[in-house]
This record gives sequence, C-alpha cells and structure tokens, in this order.
Amino acid sequence: MTTLREFFQLLVFPGLLYAVPAAFLMVWLQRKINARLQGRIGPPFYQPFFDVVKLFAKEPIQRPPLQGFLMTAFPLIAVASTLGAISLLPVFPATGGFSGDLVLLVALIELGPLCAVLAGFTSRSLWGGLGATREAVLTLAYNLPFLTALFALAAAGFSLSGMATAASLPVRVLALAALLLTLPAKLHLNPFSTASAEQEIYAGSTTEFDGPRLALWELAHALEWVALAGLIAVLAFPVAVAWPLHVIAFVAISFAIVVLLSIVAASTARLKLAQTARWFWLWGFGLALSALVVAFVQI
Repeated sequence: MTTLREFFQLLVFPGLLYAVPAAFLMVWLQRKINARLQGRIGPPFYQPFFDVVKLFAKEPIQRPPLQGFLMTAFPLIAVASTLGAISLLPVFPATGGFSGDLVLLVALIELGPLCAVLAGFTSRSLWGGLGATREAVLTLAYNLPFLTALFALAAAGFSLSGMATAASLPVRVLALAALLLTLPAKLHLNPFSTASAEQEIYAGSTTEFDGPRLALWELAHALEWVALAGLIAVLAFPVAVAWPLHVIAFVAISFAIVVLLSIVAASTARLKLAQTARWFWLWGFGLALSALVVAFVQI
C-alpha cells in the first residue's frame, strides 16, 4: 500500500474519522435495543458521546506517580492498538495489505484485553484484581476458538485480503460461526459478561478507574465494537466489487452484527465463569476445529 493510502485508512476510513463516531453509535444502538426489549425508552443517540466527555471533564483521584502513569498508559495503549487494528481491515478490495498483516491484526486486537488485565492488578484493588482475574480466564477461554477459526481461514496464507477471498464457503461458514460465538465475550455482553458483571458489587478490572482514565477505557471498549464487527464484515463479504458497494456492505454488516449481538445479550442471562469456559472449549472450539479440518482437507 502507498503511504497516502495507509494514512487514509488510519485517519479517515475505516480509521479515526469513521471509527470514533461509529463506535459511539454502536454503543448507543446496543443500549437502545436492550432498553426497548426491556420496555424502557433508552438513551438518546448522543448519550455515549456525552458520557465520555463528562468523564474527561472530571478530575482524577491523585495516585502514586508510577501507579498513576500505568493507569493512564494502559487505556491509551488499548485505544491506540484498537484503532490500529481497525485501520488494517481490508475494506477496500484493491488495498492488498501485506504478507502477515493477520498476525499484526490479532496482536493489536488482543493488546486491549491484555492491558485491561494488567490495569486491574495495577489499581491495587481487590475488586479490580477480581475483574482482572476473570478477564484473564475468559481471554484464555474465547481465544482458543477465535484463533483457531482465524487459522482455518488463513490456511492459504496469513494475509487479510487473501484470507477474505481464498477460503471456501464451508470453511468460511464454520469459521464465521465460531468467531461470532466469541464476540459477546470479547465485548462483555450476556451471556458471557462475567468479567464486567455490572450488576454485582464491582465493575470489572476498571472498577478503580475514574475521570479521563475511565473515559479512555470507555472509548477503547466502544472501538472494540467497530474492530470486531468490522472483522466479521470483511470476512462475510469478501467479493471484490466496486469500492462504494463494498464500503456500504461493510458498514451495513457491521451494524447488523451489533443488532444481532444486542438482541442475544438482552435475551440471555449471565453464565458462570466455569460454564463460559466449558461453552467455548466445547462448542466454540468444536466449530473452529471443524473449519480447520475442512480447510486442510481441501488444500
């Protein structure tokens, strides 16, 4: 890719100028659907944006220098890495990417949850540590089917653009089903919201975060919606049509995934941590392994 095209993808589409507004809209859509299914009106579309602005305006609690630095650095890294992952998505069929960009994408996507785990322990709070522990266990559980499904799609090479077009239909269907199963856990939605568990006496690994630090975590979580829904979108619609149609399909599929996940989350109850792990190691990994077997049989 040319340098100009790389900057366009990072700063304009699907990067910063698209990702941030889309992230707030996706969070609002999830909250709105959840409210309507529960018989409530729900927030206006600008509420997630105002929530983050309000947090940025608050003065954070003074902490020891090293602890304060780490508690600021971790959410910043999560935001930056998720934006980087979004900019790598092959939305434009002619971009081509580069060999091995799938490995970079996975690393950037997983950097956010890793920072959340470290941030929970850095806060030196019992509840933050509890949330970090649950986050770590969930990450181990859902990453087994997530990475296996991506490996099945990448059996012909670790290029995002090639992966989106080279996999056969049976492999793509099985792998996409496995990836979709992991999204509620990655996004802290029911029935796999054990890590955040906002109805309990703590709010996950970010319990002790406040002000701008918490605002950055809220932004990082919102951007995860764009990155993960966008990844499914580019894999589900890999046809190299004219770029305006491909962009429209990318946005439409991304928001359709938000609607689907929101309905599932509002219709289910939270599973226990052990139940969640068994679910992913049995059903999620079973689907992903089936895709991997079919992919290698067809090579």
